[in-house]
Amino acid sequence: MADLDRVLVLAGGMSPEHEVSVRSGQRVADSLRRLDIEVQVADADAALLATLAADPTQVVFPVLHGASGEDGAIREVLELSGVPYVGAPPDACRVAFSKPVAKALVAERGVAVPRGVALPKSAFHDLGAQTLLERVVAVLGLPLFVKPDQGGSAFGATPVDSAEALSTALVNCFAYSDTALIEERVAGTEIAVGVLDLGEGPFALPPVEIVPDGGVYDYAARYTAGRTEFFSPARLPADIVQAAADTALTAHRTLGLRDISRTDLIVDGQGRVRFLEVNVAPGMTETSTLPLAVASAELDFALVCRELAHQALLRG
Repeated sequence: MADLDRVLVLAGGMSPEHEVSVRSGQRVADSLRRLDIEVQVADADAALLATLAADPTQVVFPVLHGASGEDGAIREVLELSGVPYVGAPPDACRVAFSKPVAKALVAERGVAVPRGVALPKSAFHDLGAQTLLERVVAVLGLPLFVKPDQGGSAFGATPVDSAEALSTALVNCFAYSDTALIEERVAGTEIAVGVLDLGEGPFALPPVEIVPDGGVYDYAARYTAGRTEFFSPARLPADIVQAAADTALTAHRTLGLRDISRTDLIVDGQGRVRFLEVNVAPGMTETSTLPLAVASAELDFALVCRELAHQALLRG
């Protein structure tokens, strides 16, 4: 069995999630160093290819959030460079990064999803914004939730309680993406379910229940200590916990993901688990749900990171 000695952690990137990525990458790097693994941290910038060529590493651990980090582009570069890496391959990343596409594919497997529509900015310009907004509200009703079709950390995401607020929410959304995903807002318990594969097949971690101060799990609620209360495992009946695990595993397998993922779900008032979106590079900060789930499963975060990197080395 190959020994793991050197890992390159990629963190930062050019997306609005740069700061979160830096924090996530530092935590992964510090954890691996505690296991006496040599770790270099680098950004995905113009120096990356030169770094990979001049000082080859055994494994790359991408902890890049948002565009490039999760859309498959950096993974394509790593494939071209012949360097083993942790996480999903490029094609799977592209599918998962598009929220409408991922949602449609998972729904085909029988998973419940919120009703919604994906509309580009041009549709509102070409077809008449007011008329189109009225039609959206007439079909989906209120309340709604608007978010970019790509990206994470709740950038550009806005809850909508009135028809008048929908236009403002779309303007906010289009600052981050040219296409908006408009969905019915489902009331219920928001949970995140991580999936790991440490060499014996994917398994679901305990669900983490998310209770943000103020009711909206926005950027500040995600990454400011004390702004959100987390319950890990979630305060849910055993049958719903199992349904949530099954849903996360279905999403992971359906989208062709590998090694690690996090699926965001909501459990409605009838106990039905609904899929919201999936993340191929989950946050690893002190307030991120995946490390909380790892602890809830009585696993050591550093050992999990090492095993993920080791599996990538064996693939390579």
